[in-house]
Amino acid sequence: MNILILGSGGREHSLAWAVMQNPKCDRLIVAPGNAGIAQIADCAALDIENGGAVVSFAEENAIDFVIVGPEAPLATGVADRLREAGVLVFGPSAEAARLEASKSFTKEICDASGAPTAAYARFTEAEPAKAYIREQGAPIVVKADGLAAGKGVIVAMDEQTAVDAIDDMFGGAFGGAGAEVVIEEFMEGEEASLFVLCDGEDILSIGTAQDHKRVGEGDTGLNTGGMGAYSPAPVLSAEIEAKAMDQIVRPTIAEMKRRGTPFQGVLYAGLMIKDGQPKLVEYNVRFGDPECQVLMMRLGAQVMDLMQAAAEGRLSETQVNWADDHAMTIVVAAKGYPGSYEKGTVINGLDAMPEDSSNMVFHAGTKSAEGQILASGGRVLNVTARGDTLQEARDRAYAMVDGIDWPQGFFRRDIGWRAL
Repeated sequence: MNILILGSGGREHSLAWAVMQNPKCDRLIVAPGNAGIAQIADCAALDIENGGAVVSFAEENAIDFVIVGPEAPLATGVADRLREAGVLVFGPSAEAARLEASKSFTKEICDASGAPTAAYARFTEAEPAKAYIREQGAPIVVKADGLAAGKGVIVAMDEQTAVDAIDDMFGGAFGGAGAEVVIEEFMEGEEASLFVLCDGEDILSIGTAQDHKRVGEGDTGLNTGGMGAYSPAPVLSAEIEAKAMDQIVRPTIAEMKRRGTPFQGVLYAGLMIKDGQPKLVEYNVRFGDPECQVLMMRLGAQVMDLMQAAAEGRLSETQVNWADDHAMTIVVAAKGYPGSYEKGTVINGLDAMPEDSSNMVFHAGTKSAEGQILASGGRVLNVTARGDTLQEARDRAYAMVDGIDWPQGFFRRDIGWRAL
């Protein structure tokens, strides 16, 4: 098969790595890709949010299967355009992608399906939102309704922070994503992620993970896109996962089908767990980043068959073959992230890194120039390892990180501390 993956981050590098191991894959193109992806696949310059351009590219390159990595192309309807053109695609329609693209839509679905989630209110104007915050008190959570690249959620521990977040959102800090705001109760507990594949009808759980959102050790400081992750998530026991499937995921998928907008792709449920009970924090309609990296390490080549089965409506025929192991990824980011940071600095030491089924450095924000690997983003590398235990995976991952020579980078030393 000729396969096209859309995206340019660590998530897409790990997807490409897994797909390349499957004997079904004859040719792999990633658009636009990055310096690490270019070492294992062809990269192509392509506007991945332009459905017409993606369809034309797929037809010109005899693409048999398209895997959509990030959320933005899904929200703009790229999967719809591909389906209309008869191209097999893994990823939900724009209407189904509203589960991530609109926080208020997700709340509607939870209300309709009875899925447990935080109490909330929706606002399109600043003053009523501020009044609600003062009435409810802090801590409280303020969310931009639309897509904000993972940065549109403010967990406010005091009222002033929440009010400032309202000013920022309605003031345009997140563009159109902040035209509507959802304010939620603050939920206590431990957060974890459950990943399932859907084909519109059937659902298949493909793993659990936990990530570290805060930039600083001990989970302190500003929120980021994620500074590291591990799989499986110890807090998501088989019993709690079954509750999440029965009370949250299955009712959601049934409600989407009832509305005539069946969900096909990967659904990532962010869950808050307290006293053995899961509540939905949010849905994402694509693999998490950096959670995808640890899932791909554990799933390997079979993930290609599972995604194809989801796209073709054959999930009922499949099962996941799990290795009884653990994986951890450490994000190496540019100093200054998630604020301003320098681009174009040289990263050395990557040539000496092991590359096998238990050890990989996935590139997130890199480019190559004159034979050197340069940093081109905030989160730059995902150093990922497997082990029989989480401690073993952690030791391997940090041993690799210590072999990278990049003075302009930084990473957290405590990934996995909750589990360990």
